[in-house]
Parts: sequence; C-alpha cells; structure tokens
Amino acid sequence: MKAMILAAGFGTRLRPLTDHIPKALIEINNVPIIEHQIRRLTSLGFNDIIINVYHLAEKIIDFIKSKNWGSANIEISVEENILETGGGLRKAQWFFNTEESFLVHNVDVITNLDILKMLDAHLSSKALSTLAVRRRKTTRYFLIDEESNLCGWKSTEKEQTLIKRKPIGELSEFSFMGIHIISPEIFPLMPEEDKFSLIDLYLKLVEQNQFIKAFRGDNYDWLDIGKKENLASVNSIAKVVFS
Repeated sequence: MKAMILAAGFGTRLRPLTDHIPKALIEINNVPIIEHQIRRLTSLGFNDIIINVYHLAEKIIDFIKSKNWGSANIEISVEENILETGGGLRKAQWFFNTEESFLVHNVDVITNLDILKMLDAHLSSKALSTLAVRRRKTTRYFLIDEESNLCGWKSTEKEQTLIKRKPIGELSEFSFMGIHIISPEIFPLMPEEDKFSLIDLYLKLVEQNQFIKAFRGDNYDWLDIGKKENLASVNSIAKVVFS
C-alpha cells in the first residue's frame, strides 16, 4: 500500500523552534516525528511512502537517507515553491498507480486512528476521498450530513458558511484530523494551477456531485503538534500511539 506524508510546511505556529528545525524533525521521546510516522505506517502495511518537503528540505532528506527503513521504499518529493496540500499531491502523482487508493497523512498529526478500518470504509463506499473527522472545538469545520457526506465548510473566524451540496438529513460540524484516503480518480479532476488546497478541491468536487465521505475518529487519541500549546502533552500521547 502507498502513502504520502505531508511535511513541506513552514511550521509557522511553532516558531522560533522551526526557524532552524523543520517540523518533521521535532523530537518526541527523543525520536523525530517523521520517524515515528514512517514506522507506524509501515507497521500497518504502507511500505511505499513519499514525503513532500520544502522548508529546510535538506535536513529532512539527510535524515531519511541516514536511517535504515528495512524493506520500505521511502521517496522524497522536493517542492521548489510551496504548493499547498493539493499541489503537493499532484506533484507526487507519478508515485501512485492508477488503481489503488492511497493514504495522505499530515506529518504533525499524532493519532492511533484505525487507518485500516478507515481504508475499508473508503473502499466500501466507493467515495472519491474519505476524510477522518472528530467532534472538537476549532475555528474551521467540515459540514457532514447524516449519511457521512461532505456538504460544506464553516469558518467561525471569517463568520462564513459554504454549503456545496444538498444534505441528507441534518448537518453536523466536525473538525478535520489531517488524514485522507484518496482514490486515484481524483488526479484528472484537479485544477490547472500549481498551488491549491485539497480542502478547496473537495468543496468544488462535492458541488459537482462527487462523493467525499467522512470517517468518524472520536474514539481515538489525537493531537496536532503543530500548535505550541500541544507540545507539553505530546510525549504522553506518543507513548500510547507509537508504542
């Protein structure tokens, strides 16, 4: 199985820590987060992994080259300009075949979400993409209907709500967990521009009657280490997730 780890970001919310250390190399229990992620994904059967890099890219590349990953195949996609999540995925399109769905995972998300169960749900639904979501207070929400369809998006900061497809039943607000399962059929539906967000793409696609599904992750541990306030509790949750 194939996976992509998104690791190209600046780590802006963690500055000044990330001025000289890429977010992917921040250590948790003395092990860089990127190593934790690779080890976990390979343990689940994702033995072909590509990592996109931009900010302090050489440091991540040197670290990956310095380690023995066993039978796993680890590739690097170097971005000359920041491409956001959608542009980064499209640049790495060559890595994915035309038949199998694949995983996309934010490098700064720590969770013991049952990814294989999520993959099964995705394949059963035949959705274009499946997004891991949970009930959590945030400033941006996916709007999900009673049949787990993505129907829109809401920002409390911008006081903006976008409804892109007619919901089945009531809509509920869920936060995104930073994990996608994506079908390769998404590639020809991507826009022409180099830089774009996967979230923006999803909203355009549901408006065109494509199905993007939600997978509930409320019962799993989850932490976004991209926020300074979460670093204090990261070691304890990492012992649960990466043990």
